[in-house]
Amino acid sequence: MIRRTLLALAGLLLWPALAVAKDPAGPALPRVALETSAGRITIEVEAVKAPITAANFLKYVDERRLDGATFYRAMQSGPGMGLVQGGVNNDPERVLPPIAHEPTTQTGLSHIDGAVSMARYAPGTATGDFFVSVGPTLSYDAGRSFSVDPDGFAVFGRVVGGMEVVRAILASPTSPTEGVGFMRGQMLEPKITILRAWRETTP
Repeated sequence: MIRRTLLALAGLLLWPALAVAKDPAGPALPRVALETSAGRITIEVEAVKAPITAANFLKYVDERRLDGATFYRAMQSGPGMGLVQGGVNNDPERVLPPIAHEPTTQTGLSHIDGAVSMARYAPGTATGDFFVSVGPTLSYDAGRSFSVDPDGFAVFGRVVGGMEVVRAILASPTSPTEGVGFMRGQMLEPKITILRAWRETTP
């Protein structure tokens, strides 16, 4: 009887360690599918490391504000490298209030290949527009000696399916005249429509 009780207690003590061993990556993260006119892109959303930015993106998805929006910009920084940008494009019928900035120095995330990050003007102005890095774009991180902006841009997820679609968007035709300032010549023509956006998984 005593031996059986000791074995049961040992099992209970081992249970947390076994649970950690079975789930070394931590909690499951939500995934969002974007069905576009160029194909499907699946994004894993960093709801733990970037909670404010992730919640904002998921709200746009859940409220169907991205359905019918577009990928409208492709910036090539080298052969097969750069970024593609999409979202509500300041459409007043789709846009939600801006959110607080979550820099990469705070979240520990980085603009690696496939990183999904918020487009913005000044920190704290991001709303419903985002971009996907094609190849590493580490100069968009905060706090690096070579950062294009000292505050960086807020990474909130990564593409886990459909990077070939993202690369095809990057290689799509652009207008030689559309766009203002440094974005002139980076506007897609035609734009790539986000036909529908939805959560594939919810933790």
